Amino acid sequence: MDMSGEYRIAAPIQTVWDAIQDPEILRGAIPGCEELEKTSDTEMSAKVSLKIGPVKAKFAGEVTLKDMDAPNSLKIEGEGKGGIAGFAKGGADVQLAEDGNETILTYQAEAQVGGKIAQLGSRLIQSTAAKLADKFFANLRDELEDS
Repeated sequence: MDMSGEYRIAAPIQTVWDAIQDPEILRGAIPGCEELEKTSDTEMSAKVSLKIGPVKAKFAGEVTLKDMDAPNSLKIEGEGKGGIAGFAKGGADVQLAEDGNETILTYQAEAQVGGKIAQLGSRLIQSTAAKLADKFFANLRDELEDS
């Protein structure tokens, strides 16, 4: 499943770059995130609760920041296991571009699921994954613009 989007954020590029690496800001941006703790400069552990169609699951997993080119681009990868519900993993290539005192964030994301949630049907999974990716970046923008 591939998704993409673009957001204009009313904050300087360095502020957006720093926010993408801040566990407090990411916790507020990740839909359903209950816990997010930094375990190294580029890794965090997470607990996320999601409802995908009729299946509600808690996922425990890891978030990793890779291919960092400050303050222009990075890759965010995540993987979580949800017990009998299955697993979810994916990543997003994030590009930041300065536009005056604002930042244009574009992303290309992909996701994979397995187990019980994968049996729900590809259309439901695709639309849910797209909504979650879009919600994450919208929440990130809102966190930065409200602060």
